[in-house]
Amino acid sequence: MKLFLPLLGLMAIMSCKPSDKKAEPAAETPAELPLLDRLAQAHGYDHWKGVSEIRFTFNVDRDTTHYERSWIWDVRSQRVTRIAQGDTVSYLRSAVDSTLAQADGGFINDKYWMLAPFQWVWDRESFTHTYEEGVAAPLSGKTSNKLTIVYQGDGGYTPGDAYDFFLDENDRVFEWNFRRGNQPEPSLTSTWEDYKDFGGLQIATMHQNADGSFKLYFTGIEVN
Repeated sequence: MKLFLPLLGLMAIMSCKPSDKKAEPAAETPAELPLLDRLAQAHGYDHWKGVSEIRFTFNVDRDTTHYERSWIWDVRSQRVTRIAQGDTVSYLRSAVDSTLAQADGGFINDKYWMLAPFQWVWDRESFTHTYEEGVAAPLSGKTSNKLTIVYQGDGGYTPGDAYDFFLDENDRVFEWNFRRGNQPEPSLTSTWEDYKDFGGLQIATMHQNADGSFKLYFTGIEVN
């Protein structure tokens, strides 16, 4: 994917009565979860299993221009519908060919902007990652923890590209860098703000750069 750059500790024994039931394993507490899972859960990932459909509009304002496209994503069947500039395209993601590559590329891009913390779980075999504590965020200078992921260069959503996610005290992303080809300097830095709750999913509905000349935001979000 290329970004749109105009893109339990101790268990108490409650009873000594014998039982034929096998003991179920204790649920993992957040502190016991693997890092990527824990960070994704801070964004509501544990609610994803109940999602059947998402609708949203992806908007970009850059200087004086505005662009938008709307999506209907049937999560169970993986049917995607794009509505843009009066044109509607509907397809199964399992059947993408050369005629649908551009539409699907747009879907991958827009979905990543909205659900990147979930991609940490979905894509975990496609990237390497590092985690640092006490790092200054690039726009606000606020002390944060930084998760950096670098996609493998031979495939995946973003071959060779890197992302720095700056996390607040609640493990939620509030700023990020996109670094094309894992170059040292960011290709784009923006905020993650205006979080809203959609059926338990915590989605940042606004992203903007330092001077506000670039704004990427989501409207019409419906989670079923």
